[in-house]
Amino acid sequence: VTKSGLLCTCLPQAPAYHLILEGILILWIIRLLFSKTYKLHETYKLTEKEKEDLIEEWQPEPLVPAISREHPSLNYVVVTGPPSHKIVIDGKECINFASFNFLGLLDNKRVKQKALASLMKYGVGTCGPRGFYGTFDVHLELESRLAKFMKTEEAIIYSYGFATIASAIPAYSKRGDIIFVDEAACFSIQKGLQASRSFIKYFKHNDMEDLERLLKEQEVEDQKNPRKARVTRKFIVVEGLYINTADICPLPELHILSIFLFVMNLSFICGIKPSYHSCSMQIDDIDLISANMENAVASIGGFCCGRSFVIDHQRLSGQGYCFSASLPPMLAAAAIEALNIMEEDPDIFTVLREKCKQVYMALQGTPGLKLVGVPFAPALHLQLEKSSGCRNSDLQLLHNIVHYVSHVCSRSPRGKDISSAPHKDGSSLSYTSASQKITTLWGEKKYIFCLLFKKDSLHVN
Repeated sequence: VTKSGLLCTCLPQAPAYHLILEGILILWIIRLLFSKTYKLHETYKLTEKEKEDLIEEWQPEPLVPAISREHPSLNYVVVTGPPSHKIVIDGKECINFASFNFLGLLDNKRVKQKALASLMKYGVGTCGPRGFYGTFDVHLELESRLAKFMKTEEAIIYSYGFATIASAIPAYSKRGDIIFVDEAACFSIQKGLQASRSFIKYFKHNDMEDLERLLKEQEVEDQKNPRKARVTRKFIVVEGLYINTADICPLPELHILSIFLFVMNLSFICGIKPSYHSCSMQIDDIDLISANMENAVASIGGFCCGRSFVIDHQRLSGQGYCFSASLPPMLAAAAIEALNIMEEDPDIFTVLREKCKQVYMALQGTPGLKLVGVPFAPALHLQLEKSSGCRNSDLQLLHNIVHYVSHVCSRSPRGKDISSAPHKDGSSLSYTSASQKITTLWGEKKYIFCLLFKKDSLHVN
């Protein structure tokens, strides 16, 4: 059989519409190969008069707009030296009340020496994530020490404190899951909620009745579709110390309602003894604890701790763990030495609590101001007792108070640095007001809190 005969026998067997379709496709491909992807438009030539009119209408503007000399960015103070519990502002030594260095370890000599020794041994960075040649022996030692300090089975460290809880939440909660979260949650928790793409249900701040209402409503929804309820995971996310409100989470009441996976963020009280020790809760009652090492531990990074099977899941699912360079060894060594100091001298926690109570009592009853917080917490909020109704006016009044205190302190040999802390715009405005954050420090034998007010000069009502 010849080739032409074989071709003739095969062609009639193909349907006619099939041959027509193939022919159209071949013609379409040929057209795409030889046709232009865009049409050239004819250029419009301007006349000389039109060009002159455009030139006359053009008004040049400066690359940088004019800024008033009263702009806050142009009126700044010069801080000399490290940001420890004592700072030098414009050549004058002040006690820093705006620091999260609760235990005074930021400028501790032992911590610095360990960090320098680790720097000489390992170098600056690891140049890779933990899963890709970025794991050093100090990382494993730090995880072991943190798990022991927190009395948990296992711990995992992240190279950035903000990314810790923001990576931990989406590692477990996915699209379709449900998260019950306090409306006063910090910004890092909010970003973790967004990354999880889960269904978020906010309950009123520290309002366990409102949380119970949401749980009962969810139970009714689950009964309508039991099959969906079995595959939908549910989480409760809270903070140990709410930095937006300066109060603590009611753990005993929450423990009774906590029938779902329980995630707790201790970023702002890490190293100041876990708050669950103050009630009847067991560590296993909290499924995941997240904390920040950039405050009391005086290092960089964060960690999560809990049961081994919970923590191991993050080693393959935590975005900040898998895709970010691991914690520099010198920072891990500094954190280990900070833990050594805490374990060798546990009295520093008692001293800190006493200082917190002293400052809390000293600020009570200040005319025109309201103190928000708990006596044993190292962070407090000073708020205006009566708001003017305008946020900008309230902030301006707080700035006037700060400037007045700075002026009074400038006459004395010692000063106090008090800076305003206006919260960012957004959903947080619904539960916080313009305030001053005053943080107490360990390491000073005596505090003379220099808040002196004159109603006539400050117009505090």
